[in-house]
Amino acid sequence: MTTASPLPLQFRIGARTLMTVPRWLVRVPLSLEQALSGRVPQLPSLPPGADGYVVTSLPANQMPALVAAAEGKLVFVRQRYSRYFADLSAGFDAWFAQLSGNARSQLKRKRKKLAAASGGALHIERFRTPDELERFHGVARGISRRTYQERLLDAGLPEDAEFLHDMARMGAADEVRAWLLHIGDMPAAYLYCPVHGRDVIYEYVGHDPACNALSPGAVLQLEAIRDLCAEGRFARFDFTEGEGQHKRQMASGGVDCVDLLLLRPSLTNRVALAALGAFDAGVAGAKALVERLGLQKAVARIRRG
Repeated sequence: MTTASPLPLQFRIGARTLMTVPRWLVRVPLSLEQALSGRVPQLPSLPPGADGYVVTSLPANQMPALVAAAEGKLVFVRQRYSRYFADLSAGFDAWFAQLSGNARSQLKRKRKKLAAASGGALHIERFRTPDELERFHGVARGISRRTYQERLLDAGLPEDAEFLHDMARMGAADEVRAWLLHIGDMPAAYLYCPVHGRDVIYEYVGHDPACNALSPGAVLQLEAIRDLCAEGRFARFDFTEGEGQHKRQMASGGVDCVDLLLLRPSLTNRVALAALGAFDAGVAGAKALVERLGLQKAVARIRRG
């Protein structure tokens, strides 16, 4: 039976939520494999009391067909983005060769700079079994506590019992990969990636802000892709929803996607979506002004505290 969950409409600036409007929604998330398949997803039956659906990673060219199947629901595009992925099937050298020349030179330069700064003591650890992942989690949590994602956005590596249980279960089933990058004796960056079939999912990542100038996250990502290609088991590295320079830089391709709200045509839902639309338009206008004035770096520093 289809169930709805409390998934509030979020009034956001970047990743920061300023206010929410409570709604009960049926979530319809598409995997990368589904997004690439070309098949329009089927909406499950809407249970009584549910306000509607939230569909994520819907290929933009499938939106007309899905809206037509939604039978008069209110339609709101929450965000548009490319769902980027790296093709792992041909091996590391082939993946690296298809990157732009600028991306290749930047990654080489970042790795060389980090190795020089570590005095030759750059070290990367790999984790996949339950015991290994337990040790990874203890060290990675120490890094996560210092990141702005956790301090300001509550988006660090989780430490609740449910996450730990799932991590151990996936480790036992060989359905997770994780990495730590050390500069000398100091843990500097972590990457945690569940495995879904032949796709590796970019889920939790972070680095010590004291190492910002050394780009440890980019170097760790490079080495993680090298490891995954060497395994020969995986088809793609899924960078998931949302844009990002590092995603574009390392991607082999992408799917133009939308996150879509489909709500019952009630007065409350009409008012909520009108307010959300006006808010999003204001945020987009402010972002365009910041870009015209060249203030992106200053705003990013303020956002990260």
